[in-house]
Amino acid sequence: MSLSRRDFLTSSAALAAIGAVSRRDLIAAWQGQPQAAAAVFTPIRRNVGFFTMRGGTIGYMINAGGVAVVDSQFPAEATACLNGLKERAGGQTVDVLLNSHHHGDHSGGNISFRGATKKVVAHAKAAEHMKNPPGAQPPADQLFPDATFTDSWTADLGDERIRAKHYGVAHTSGDAVITFERANIAHMGDLMFNQRHPVVDRAAGASLRNWMRVLDATVKDHANDTIYIFGHANANLPVTGSAADLTKFRDYIGAVLQFVEAQHKAGKSKEEILAMNAPLAGFEGFGQFGATGAREIRTCAYEEITTGR
Repeated sequence: MSLSRRDFLTSSAALAAIGAVSRRDLIAAWQGQPQAAAAVFTPIRRNVGFFTMRGGTIGYMINAGGVAVVDSQFPAEATACLNGLKERAGGQTVDVLLNSHHHGDHSGGNISFRGATKKVVAHAKAAEHMKNPPGAQPPADQLFPDATFTDSWTADLGDERIRAKHYGVAHTSGDAVITFERANIAHMGDLMFNQRHPVVDRAAGASLRNWMRVLDATVKDHANDTIYIFGHANANLPVTGSAADLTKFRDYIGAVLQFVEAQHKAGKSKEEILAMNAPLAGFEGFGQFGATGAREIRTCAYEEITTGR
């Protein structure tokens, strides 16, 4: 379901307090992020699954050799996730918490993992943005990554190998894909919005053109039958899918760039382009093109086209 205004204001205040998101993230949340009424753990295969409640999708792995978690939503939701993991893991401590990027709906709950995880891992840029979020105040208190990487990070937990890899700037400058290699499952964080207008954090280094390349590189780097966990999905759509979903999202980004470029060449101003409200042809499932999220991606597209970067 969508956030109520009260939920939005509550989460906005909490996020502002920890300095973890920009105003644009809060607007995107208010536009209608699908939410679960309660904590839901969904197994996928080979001890890997995902958790949904409120915020970006959390991935988890529990086996005899260890426990790993990808992303942390918000503090209360992270606590609910931890409680459920303890039940499922027989009281095992979390060995590693990985953050796919710095946004508060994916890392705001890190604080709840203090004393509950042995290690926190993120890309170096994501860690930097967590401590000093672009466009927001630094958090008063938070559990930051204590292990960072620039290209990739790997670890073995029991019979599973976990790999975090940075494919380049995209949604932000610090996104990572976290892959459970033997389970053949990859957590995309906000590199993947399933048929939903995405958050594009240009202040944190986002690039639409490179985002398309990152999605292509991710598909190429994984097997044909890899299951992908998405950061977000439109209402009534799943938060897991296949390479075909990544390709569709890449095509959507490309179509936005082409649309904005064509309108700019036709002499339309930025304001006129942003005012166009009809769904983008071929991508009607993403929703009205005048929605806040669509305006944001078009703004980024216009800036990339007119500045060349």
